Amino acid sequence: MKREKIRELKEKVNCGALLERAGFAVDVKESTRRAVKFRRGGEIVIVTHEGKGWFDPLSDDKGDIFALVQRLDHVDFVEGVESVASLVGFQTSDPVWAKAPRERPAATSLADRWSARRVPWRGSATWRYLFGSRFLPTSVLRMAIMSNQLREGPYGSMWAAHTDDGGIVCGWEERGPEWRGFSTGGSKTLFRLGARDALRLCVTEAAIDAMSLAAFEGLREGSLYLSTGGGWSPLTDAALRILASRPGATLVAATDANDQGETFAERLRVLADSTGCAWQRLRPTADDWNEALQEKAKMEKERREEWKKARRAGCAPPASREASPGGAGP
Repeated sequence: MKREKIRELKEKVNCGALLERAGFAVDVKESTRRAVKFRRGGEIVIVTHEGKGWFDPLSDDKGDIFALVQRLDHVDFVEGVESVASLVGFQTSDPVWAKAPRERPAATSLADRWSARRVPWRGSATWRYLFGSRFLPTSVLRMAIMSNQLREGPYGSMWAAHTDDGGIVCGWEERGPEWRGFSTGGSKTLFRLGARDALRLCVTEAAIDAMSLAAFEGLREGSLYLSTGGGWSPLTDAALRILASRPGATLVAATDANDQGETFAERLRVLADSTGCAWQRLRPTADDWNEALQEKAKMEKERREEWKKARRAGCAPPASREASPGGAGP
């Protein structure tokens, strides 16, 4: 096949079409307009560049449609080209994304963009989202704000900083009621909440999960709550190795209670072994730590309501109790 035809195929065929044919399905909850996550059991592939590129968040594998077909079908390049050609005209079932609620960044540095944003305050849109919708307590939010870890994003969204070992902001997770993403031009390292010299290193997959675990544990002394932002970049790997190499450190795999979480946990175990660090697995009672926190808050609210009802019934005057249904004697 001529080179021009190969280039034409590359433009016509979406990586998502190839993944769907191979039995992968879109994980709508974990996808964004720019990065669509496909799952097949414990396997994950994220499609980028409007369907023209892809990468495996749990390895260094990435590439174009031809690299993907060689990976999935275990064929050489020539056979892969023929396989891709058979998909011309195949329509994927990718979700239709609403217009992303984000502002186009100006041509300024990451540090300037971060500094230009206000910190959340009680009653602000971001505070209402994190406190009211995500059930994160005031104590955790205040610590994150005092540590320069949170900013107000557009449309009531949250920006959660990823920093290097020196505390320099390298990028940020963006999460809101209708939006999920990562800063344009930023790099995933680690979101960090807690004592920087802590030896108990709790690794989650999202900043909101890191803060939720901190809420569960009451900001446990000697703990550093971390988030990889759902990926595993070379910078993330290097940052985790620096932390895990501290004498007496324990790496706590506090990842999600699903196939992806288990894969991340195993990777953390391997990293702990390679650095001589202790390792533990800590699973949420729900799919992730924020879901578990929300469930806990709702259960506590129900118990409070039941207690109030019981107290009102117990404090009712005798006449009221005697007149209640079923209260009359024979």
